[in-house]
Amino acid sequence: MSHERFYLQPSVKTGLRTVIQLLIPIIIIMLTVRIMLLAANIWIPFEYRISGFPEDQYGFTTDDRIRWSAIDLDFLLNDAEIDYFDEFKLESGEPMHNARELGHMEDVKAIVLLTNNVLLWGFVLLIALIVIAGWSQGLSYATLAIKNGALWTLILIGALIIGVIFAFGFVFVGFHQIFFEAGTWTFSYTDTFIRLYPERFWRDVFFYVGGLTTIQAGVLYAVARWIPGRIKASG
Repeated sequence: MSHERFYLQPSVKTGLRTVIQLLIPIIIIMLTVRIMLLAANIWIPFEYRISGFPEDQYGFTTDDRIRWSAIDLDFLLNDAEIDYFDEFKLESGEPMHNARELGHMEDVKAIVLLTNNVLLWGFVLLIALIVIAGWSQGLSYATLAIKNGALWTLILIGALIIGVIFAFGFVFVGFHQIFFEAGTWTFSYTDTFIRLYPERFWRDVFFYVGGLTTIQAGVLYAVARWIPGRIKASG
């Protein structure tokens, strides 16, 4: 019996491979974002303690930053509404976040929920397409699409890191213009957001995302390359 269970038109085969290759970078990046959020209580305190991290000129200590950032993180990961922040006051008695900051927190939470849904349903779709590709066209066809997707991910992340190194302001502004409405993501240097998350913080976040994504894409490529040879050797 042929390993091809059903016939696919050449255009359908090309489309199937292309969608798999496009989905892989999206899924890996979304997974990286999820991991970064879930592990933020580990890496954010580390980030604040890195030598040379800019101090807050308005008085936040490192412990203050760890405390307030943990509250922001908790909001992004729980099901609370924006009134979650009502109980949190700075030592001056002012709210932890002003109205503009709260609006941005709602926007960020919406993006987080969106990435979670994209990750879940994108992963389900990706697995289904890989199974279809492997069943109809053979294992080598499916693993080639996976390898190409991993390579595209590495190329994309390489371009991002180069952009961060040489034109961080352009990358940072471009990112916000894509995901947020104009005028909703700019803040005063005295606002809690800027005091907790200065430019150095976000620059490092891009590097962390790039590094973690690179590791995942590299492992995926290696596994997709190893599987066909392993199956042939065992067969």
